[in-house]
Amino acid sequence: MYSFYILLTIIIIASVVGIVEYIRHQKRLNSIPVRIHINGTRGKSSVTRLVGAGLRAGGISTITKVTGTFPRLIIENGVETYIHRKSSANIIEQLSIVKYAALRKTQALVMECMALQPQYQWITENQMVRSNIGVMTNVRMDHVDVMGHTLLEIAHTMGKTIPKNEHFFTAENVIPEVLKEIADKKNSKSHIVSSEIVSDDEMKGFSYIEHRENVALALSICEYLNVDRETALEGMYKAVPDSGALKCYNVEVFSKQILFYNAFAANDPDSTYMVWQKIRDEIGIQGTRIIILNTRQDRLDRARQLTEMICRRLANEIDYLIIIGQSSEVVENMTYNYGLEKNKLMNLGYTTPAVVFEKVLAITDKVSSILAVGNMGGIGAITAEYFENRSINND
Repeated sequence: MYSFYILLTIIIIASVVGIVEYIRHQKRLNSIPVRIHINGTRGKSSVTRLVGAGLRAGGISTITKVTGTFPRLIIENGVETYIHRKSSANIIEQLSIVKYAALRKTQALVMECMALQPQYQWITENQMVRSNIGVMTNVRMDHVDVMGHTLLEIAHTMGKTIPKNEHFFTAENVIPEVLKEIADKKNSKSHIVSSEIVSDDEMKGFSYIEHRENVALALSICEYLNVDRETALEGMYKAVPDSGALKCYNVEVFSKQILFYNAFAANDPDSTYMVWQKIRDEIGIQGTRIIILNTRQDRLDRARQLTEMICRRLANEIDYLIIIGQSSEVVENMTYNYGLEKNKLMNLGYTTPAVVFEKVLAITDKVSSILAVGNMGGIGAITAEYFENRSINND
């Protein structure tokens, strides 16, 4: 009986502490006038950075929290720092960011959603962020194991971060009506943004390959918050891009030129195909056309989706598909099932960046263009870094 009362006392104390901390957190949220919660399949990190940079340029004291390829905290003057984690990523992390922003009396907090499971997406928005501006970059087929097996299911999962009685911005162009319907039910005003509002000249100001729809979305949010377009753009041009942003590394060696496009972060089939189209149509793909697909053993469903897309939609446009990473034999068999010609396939397995580089060099005549996709994990990031370190961009 004595132990029962001890346990009961502990439960009561823990409950009281939890309630007190919840009340404190809500007060912290209320002290931050603008709270922006950014969700979506692709482009979350880029849009988060762009919005934060645009608001800072407009004189709004802003703290930005990016999950992205690597977690980052960007403070009011644009300086960013790495977020150290003692264990794997956890949505509880958002609470400490809110506390930090409140202590600094910041005017705006821009946060990238880090939740995947439906229940955690709801908790993050309704208990941790309570945004007055909800953002959805797009809805694509990714994380189907936890979000849903159709675009509609995924839209409803991510729709849990759309706020109530506030404003909602999206650049979704496949099923925007679904997101608007969700927002309408929550009595939030929808702003459906078109990429066409951004001109070619405005896109030329970026030092890396940014997506027009990301810029359009960020500009619309900044303009809604009374930051004029020109000022917001100037801030965005100066912003440090996410490590997963699309970049081209120009490598020149032995009278050969290798154009390495790091698109490892675009790891769903639709986004990957859009990146290929963007490079092909807006920049031009030169010489030998190569796709490098980095695979992970715990992401074989994603590898299957990408493999099917490459084999069925890009097979006639590429010269080689190079597979690197884990379970590469499984992915190799997938390519044959999807009808890829064997002479176009090279399976390097879990190897080193140096081996990848030498293989690319060997199959390059004078010029080659590489689109690296699949995943930054495993050997993805270090492979991209290897090409970057050898590029003339890095001089």
